[in-house]
Amino acid sequence: MDDASYVTLRETAREIRCHTLESIGRLGVGHIGGSLSIVEVLALLYFRHMDVDPAEPRRRVRDQLVLSKGHAGPALYSTLALRGFFPLSWLVTLNEGGTRLPSHCDRRLTPGIDMSTGSLGQGISAAVGMALGNRLDGIDRRVYVIVGDGECNEGQVWEAAQAAAHFRLNRLIGFTDCNKMQIDGYTKDIMGTEDLAAKWRAFGWTTRRVDGHDLSAVDAAIAAAREASSADEGPPSMIVLDTVKGKGADFAEGNLANHNMVFDLATARAAIARLRAEAARA
Repeated sequence: MDDASYVTLRETAREIRCHTLESIGRLGVGHIGGSLSIVEVLALLYFRHMDVDPAEPRRRVRDQLVLSKGHAGPALYSTLALRGFFPLSWLVTLNEGGTRLPSHCDRRLTPGIDMSTGSLGQGISAAVGMALGNRLDGIDRRVYVIVGDGECNEGQVWEAAQAAAHFRLNRLIGFTDCNKMQIDGYTKDIMGTEDLAAKWRAFGWTTRRVDGHDLSAVDAAIAAAREASSADEGPPSMIVLDTVKGKGADFAEGNLANHNMVFDLATARAAIARLRAEAARA
C-alpha cells in the first residue's frame, strides 16, 4: 500500500477516535479505554480488507467481524457509521433509551453488527461456529474476531481456540487486543496472560505479534493472514496487537480507571481538539 493510502487510513482512524470520544462524552460514561485501543485494526478491516456492503449488511456471502470484547462497541459503531452502514447522527444516541446503539454490540439492533457480544469469552466461540458454518455452506469468506487480553482469562476462549485449530478453520482470523489492563487493574496482577503469542501458537494457531497502533505493521500482518487463509486448509490465524488502553485520549491513556470511565463532553471535545491539532502539525 502506498504512503497516500496510509495517510487516508490515519485520518480515518483519527475520525473513529474523535467520534467515539464525542459519543461517550455526550453520554457521560462509557468504555473508552478498550474502545480506543482497537481503532487501527477496525480502520484497516473496514476500509481496506473486509468484503462488506453497507447497502446489504445481511448479505450472506460477506466477511464478518465478531467483536468478542463487546464493550468496545462504541469504536465499532463509529467505524460502521463512517463506512456508511448508518447515519453519523445515530452516534449521539449511544446507550440512550430507544437507541439502536447499545453499550454492548447487538446484531438485532445495529446494521453491520454480525454477532451480539458482551459476555466475555462467548464471542470467539460464536466466531468459530460462524467459520465452520461458512465451510459447511460452501461460502468462501473470512470471519474475523477481536478478543481482549483480559478476556483471555476466560476458559471458554481456549476451548474455542482448541476447536478452531482442530477443525483447521483457516478462514478464521483473530486479533488479541493486548492493552495490558482489564476492569480491575493490570492483567499481570489480576491473572497473568503473557506470553499470549506463545499460548495461541501452542493451541495450534499461526501467530503474529505487532504494534497495534502501527498501521503498516497491522496491515502487513492481516495481509499475511489473509494469504494463508486462501489455502484449501490450514490453521486459523491470531494477530496479537500490543496496544495502549485509551490510546489518543490524553486523559484516559494509561489510566487504570479507563475501562468504564466517567467524563463529560467538554473533556471529550478538548481531547478531540488536541488530536486534530496534532494531525495538522504532522
